Amino acid sequence: MSTLAFGGASIDGDLYTRTTDLAHHAPHTLNTLVSYWTDYGMGLFAALMLAVWWRARRADPARMAMALAAPLVVLLAFVVNDAVKSLVDEQRPCRTLPAITLQACPAPGDWSFPSNHSAIAAAAAVALLLCHRRLARIAVPAALLMAASRVWVGAHYPHDVAVGLAVGGLVAWPLTPLARRAAPAVDRLRATRLRPLVAAR
Repeated sequence: MSTLAFGGASIDGDLYTRTTDLAHHAPHTLNTLVSYWTDYGMGLFAALMLAVWWRARRADPARMAMALAAPLVVLLAFVVNDAVKSLVDEQRPCRTLPAITLQACPAPGDWSFPSNHSAIAAAAAVALLLCHRRLARIAVPAALLMAASRVWVGAHYPHDVAVGLAVGGLVAWPLTPLARRAAPAVDRLRATRLRPLVAAR
């Protein structure tokens, strides 16, 4: 076991149990919607990144480079967050606290801190914010809702999702603008048969 392993219950275990208790007594329809969102909501971020790419076809090469880099930035955020997760080895709260959760508790060894869902959502939201501010009006609240849903269904402590959001945002914020440096490569692509992928016409 990692020397960094710790128990998150001492940080905000009480807030976790109060949240899961609230979820346990919430209307079934609400819990169904939250469960659906926490399982499939990542598809919204993928759709928004596709929309950014589509709109960037009419923009300058630098903006297209950022749009193409967005999925790679999100992937890197996941890798960084998962590396932190493997170092800390925090047990899931549903394995250490007496709580009734909406979803089955992940298997032992599927560590809790930080939340991968939150990191991915935050990285996508920040990348979208830097690429297209209007679409960020959807992406940023969606990332916060994704993080909150992970606590609501019982998969994470609140600090897990807070740090996951921070990790995703901190990875995406400097890396997305760096993609502008690939603008010359996009310009060259626009002179090839791949032009329809990076230009409107």
